[in-house]
Amino acid sequence: MSAKVHQRSPDDHSLARLLQRAPKLSSPRRARDRMTDILAKPDAVASGLAALMEEEPVRTLLEGIADHSPYLWHLAQRDLARLTRILILAPDESLRALLTSMRDSCAAARDDIEAMRVLRKAKQEAALLIAIADIGGVWNLIAVTGALTNFADAVIASALSFLLRQEASSGRLRLRDAANPERDCGLVVLALGKHGAGELNYSSDTDIVVLFDLTAQSVPDMVEPASLFVRLTKSLARLMQERTGDGYVLRVDLRLRPDPGSTAIAISTHAARDYYESVGQNWERAAMIKARPIAGDIALGDSFLAELAPFIWRKYFDYAAIADIHAMKRQIHAVRGHAEVAIAGHNVKLGRGGIREIEFFVQTQQLIFGGKRPQLRGSRTLDMLVALAHDGWVKKTAVRDLTAAYLFLREIEHRLQMVEDEQTQRLPSTDDALQQFARFCGFAGVRSFSNRLMRHLRNVELHYARLFEAAPGLDSALGSLVFTGVVDDPATIITLRNLGFHDPARAAETVRGWHFGRRAAVQSARAREVLTELVPGLLEAFAGSGEPDTALATFDTALTHMPAAVELMSILRSSKELRELFADILGGAPRLAEVISMRPHVLDAAIDPSLSGDAGRGHAYAKRMERLLLGARSAEDFLDASREIVQEEKFLIGVRTLARAIDPIDAGRAYSELAESVVDASLQHTEAVFQLEYGCVPGGRCIVLGMGKLGSREMTAASDIDLILIYDFDETQPESDGPRRLHALQYYARLTQRLISTLTVATRRGPLYEVDMRLRPSGNKGPVATQWRAFAEYQITEAETWEHMALTRARVICGDASLSLDVQRTIRAVLTSPLDEDALRRDVYDMRRLIAQERGENNPWDLKLAAGGLIDIEFLAQYFSLRYAAMHSEILDVDTNAAIANATGKALLTTRDGELLRNAHDLYGAVTQMMRLAINGPFDPKSCAAGVLRRIAAVAGIPDFARLERDLIATRAEVRALFEKTLGP
Repeated sequence: MSAKVHQRSPDDHSLARLLQRAPKLSSPRRARDRMTDILAKPDAVASGLAALMEEEPVRTLLEGIADHSPYLWHLAQRDLARLTRILILAPDESLRALLTSMRDSCAAARDDIEAMRVLRKAKQEAALLIAIADIGGVWNLIAVTGALTNFADAVIASALSFLLRQEASSGRLRLRDAANPERDCGLVVLALGKHGAGELNYSSDTDIVVLFDLTAQSVPDMVEPASLFVRLTKSLARLMQERTGDGYVLRVDLRLRPDPGSTAIAISTHAARDYYESVGQNWERAAMIKARPIAGDIALGDSFLAELAPFIWRKYFDYAAIADIHAMKRQIHAVRGHAEVAIAGHNVKLGRGGIREIEFFVQTQQLIFGGKRPQLRGSRTLDMLVALAHDGWVKKTAVRDLTAAYLFLREIEHRLQMVEDEQTQRLPSTDDALQQFARFCGFAGVRSFSNRLMRHLRNVELHYARLFEAAPGLDSALGSLVFTGVVDDPATIITLRNLGFHDPARAAETVRGWHFGRRAAVQSARAREVLTELVPGLLEAFAGSGEPDTALATFDTALTHMPAAVELMSILRSSKELRELFADILGGAPRLAEVISMRPHVLDAAIDPSLSGDAGRGHAYAKRMERLLLGARSAEDFLDASREIVQEEKFLIGVRTLARAIDPIDAGRAYSELAESVVDASLQHTEAVFQLEYGCVPGGRCIVLGMGKLGSREMTAASDIDLILIYDFDETQPESDGPRRLHALQYYARLTQRLISTLTVATRRGPLYEVDMRLRPSGNKGPVATQWRAFAEYQITEAETWEHMALTRARVICGDASLSLDVQRTIRAVLTSPLDEDALRRDVYDMRRLIAQERGENNPWDLKLAAGGLIDIEFLAQYFSLRYAAMHSEILDVDTNAAIANATGKALLTTRDGELLRNAHDLYGAVTQMMRLAINGPFDPKSCAAGVLRRIAAVAGIPDFARLERDLIATRAEVRALFEKTLGP
């Protein structure tokens, strides 16, 4: 890596005699001044260091450390006797002596403070020894990483032995062998990652997983194993990483354990096995390749890993794993400064052509082929690269190039970490700092360093690309989106924030939780593989909804109620349009989103291939309710199933409307046909149950009259249903013939109450409809059921103008066919009766003014009540129907627009006025349908998601919401002007 400075005799094995190279100086004066300072210390001579520094290799290497590494220089000048001891002993001998002394001293420590001091002093000496052997070219990379790993193994084992003895002395643990406390202790420490592979970094975290045996004989009966071993693990982590005046030993990372967000820091082997076998991810399989027991009950660890082998090494070639892990790598590269290979600021681990690509190159092929080839199950990267080549999976040129690159990049990684003992793999980003670092690595300057580095990065990139050349691409326009592993990726947090997430950390944790299988719907391996590919597009769609946090949270809630989600996620992955629709629902349509979150099975409707099918579903609704009537085993079954049907079908209508697969007018008809079918089935069900108790009334007939928006077929997602039940019977036989007899008046009153209950009661499946019976004769003061002749007499002799206006939208929706004809004839006779035209005009106008006084007309977004809104149009249509029906009965129609069109056709309205009213009615209806579909409660555009505003405007055929707002203002003004001209004083 750098030039040799002196060749020494092979029979002298001291570290000083073995030094082969040294860094090139960037600031020679500073380095020599520091050397002068150290030689001026009294112990420089006493320790023998002054004599050693007369040797050129020693002096040159120490000058390089003084110039480039503040951390190592601090260790060197802090204890000159220690530095001298390191230099005069053979490095292997020095490390062995250090580890032996550390174990003995730690075993003899009286308390935590003493143990921590012993471990930290050992860390300082090991760090300095290994760095000098590395920088001086005495040890190659394999020896350096091996020494770092051996020290980490020994220091964790020594600390754990100390803690086990402490627990035994307190009576909380029974040791089988006091001289060897780890034997059969019931707890094992597994090293993963580079530590497990024997490839530890110079300043790396150590990735460990702590497992324990719930049935361990070492745990006394009165002690709870989990609490004991969790406390031990906390103490172990504290001994390793708590910073004291002597620094720290190792940074311990416990987050590679199963689902670290939901589990304790030490978990039982039984729980770990269950996790890996049920929801273990491919990246965890890759991580477990390197797992190795390093401390505690080693036999327990070996047994656990043997049992886990089927999870890690699948029997069949696992091409799904390669796609999943490659997706992780593509995500890492997405807009992070890694899309192109660079030098300044390049990350030699995660960047293009970096160490991680070499590791992935090896690990993915191990996962694919290792199930059938045990020789490919090793943990060391370079060894397995050779094994893959020997087995015929990798070309020799790849082995040569990747091995050279790995050795070089790992040395660069170590130099970066030696500067300040930081866990970094990123090269300096400024020219001066990069120049200085290049000289620390032994290069003359940036150019020669960059040329060497670039050659290796390009080689790695080439071989890695060939491995994954058939893998699908990932759109990197969004930015970094990495959710594998256990920690937040900083660049991913930035990406999420840029996408509009207000709490990006929570969003990242939510997605990471899916990968950990915290939701049953994504616990299968297939689900998580699809999820990996879906997430970027799904998050982009959520961002487009305008409320990404809400959309993500609602989807997460839905997943908690779903047994499986593979089909849904697969379809969402394949359709950008459906993802956008889905996101708009979750992010800005609370009414639909609430249905999804509580009853996610209705999402079957969202992925129904017939999403764009015809809107005429009245017959289908009737058939479905007919099947329900035949199949319901009890009243409870009927109530629950009818609510399921209505929720699913209303959701489907809503989704079709939101997706613009049907227009709002068709949606109004569909909602109305659905309600009609449900009322019909509910009446049949109620009558059947009622007749078992009370029998039938001789000659009894009844029908249900739909009023309001149900009658006019203009219902919305939020509409209640206005009903009147009308009956008739043979007055010569007024009593029912059942086990319990009732007079017909009581019979139909109770039947009506039962029907209302059937339609309104909330069951475990939720509510059905709100029912309004106030349009019956005498309103709430009269009987709930109305006899036909009483209805006819009331409408002819007593009904007020507003009741006749309501009657223009009355429609028989179910019941006895003969009574239906009678009622329809009665309604037509009432509506075609001559009346006082002036009185009609005054009544209609006064009623509109009364509504405005009582309920207001100034909210521009209440399109029903607003001045010039729907009520104005409906009142005009009803006025023309009542005024002219006596002369032109054909103008009558329950549909408001049809009534206006009929009046225009008879020249009762000018063509211009008729067109204004119809267009306004369509506009208001379309916008109202979308509002009611999306929002619970009053509509306020300021608090509404951008995606929903966009769809509201689109359904009206207008390009943006601001333009829609202007058009509504102008239209309301025109309608109100026509209303005043026609009906005003």
